[in-house]
Amino acid sequence: MTDTLRLAHQHCQSLQDALASFRNGELGRIAEWGRHLAAVLPVGGRLLAAGNGGSAAQAQHLTAELVGRYQGERPAYSAIALHADTSSVTAIGNDYGFAELYARQVAAHGRPGDVLVLLSTSGRSPNLLGAAATGRAAGLRVWAMTGPRPNPLAEAADEALCVRTASTATVQEAHLVALHLLCEAFDTEAGHHPSAAPAEAAAVPVRRKTA
Repeated sequence: MTDTLRLAHQHCQSLQDALASFRNGELGRIAEWGRHLAAVLPVGGRLLAAGNGGSAAQAQHLTAELVGRYQGERPAYSAIALHADTSSVTAIGNDYGFAELYARQVAAHGRPGDVLVLLSTSGRSPNLLGAAATGRAAGLRVWAMTGPRPNPLAEAADEALCVRTASTATVQEAHLVALHLLCEAFDTEAGHHPSAAPAEAAAVPVRRKTA
């Protein structure tokens, strides 16, 4: 086996192990988050999301699924990726420093009862910790998606979904699965899922989302 193929197998095994742990320990949390969003967004609440680097891209992926759609046709819901407003990001970074990048936007856009989702592979980014503190002080519900516990962001949030793996890439890949499951849980709880199975069904069919 070549080194390239061996590393590919290791990568796949890392993801498989992380998803097995996630499936055994975190699906209930995702379902509860979906129920919570279904009680908040349809009545005018808002979701704010933030991350850095690849986690910023995943935050924007989540908000796009809510403003647009995940699978079935449904109303648009208010969701903002805080890194996506480049003028605000560069102004805040220039005038207040990178650590204030998200806290100031949370203070501007967040309202009591809104949801703030913060994604970080390390759980140690100062700008996300500042956002969590500002969000909780303002009455937002703060959820974190991070790598392994313990980490400061998991402690700073109201609730945290932590992926147990040493691989940054695997954490990000598992976060993407979690985001899709969250969207599916929200759509189902809000009555928008195109093919929601009856509650007594023994098996849930695999549903594929087109790009």
